[in-house]
Amino acid sequence: MPIVHAVVENTILFAIDQKPKSGRPLRRLLNIAADPRVTVLFDHRTADWDELWWVRADGTATIRDERPDVADVLEARHPRYRSEPPPGPWVVIEVERWSGWTARSVPR
Repeated sequence: MPIVHAVVENTILFAIDQKPKSGRPLRRLLNIAADPRVTVLFDHRTADWDELWWVRADGTATIRDERPDVADVLEARHPRYRSEPPPGPWVVIEVERWSGWTARSVPR
């Protein structure tokens, strides 16, 4: 499921915003409540296969009703959130492991 997120060191943050959702309670929140182990995948897709890459973050998610301190980073990254701050709840993921891949060889 796509998320509007921000990354601060080893923390990933996203919030439930005002956009219409298909149902309540939200499946993503029910899944986290049942098992807080999560994986977030960031990828870059393009027609040029030499530019492909992905980064995977494995961690533990918590659901918070109160606005976390790092919410400023999310609001700064996404201008719409400045004028319409997400009401929450907020999901804070503490990343325990990062991994990744790139099609292009990385210079050493």
